[in-house]
Amino acid sequence: MDSLVANIARKERRYLRVLHVDVNEHPDLAVRFRVRAVPTLVLVMQGRVVERIEGRVSATMLVRTLESHLIEETASGTRS
Repeated sequence: MDSLVANIARKERRYLRVLHVDVNEHPDLAVRFRVRAVPTLVLVMQGRVVERIEGRVSATMLVRTLESHLIEETASGTRS
């Protein structure tokens, strides 16, 4: 998941910031974002969690999920 997310982040760098957190080093963040499995992707937009993907997923599903949120931001006028 890391390399795929990194590629999407590079492509959409104006709109997307990706942070990798080691939950063993930062258990407080694991609790805050309710991480129960590794890997977990938590998509936060405007300060709130809008999507959570736990475990391994296909590249197609991951891309569709992330891009759908980017498209929603464009449609709402937030992404300019």
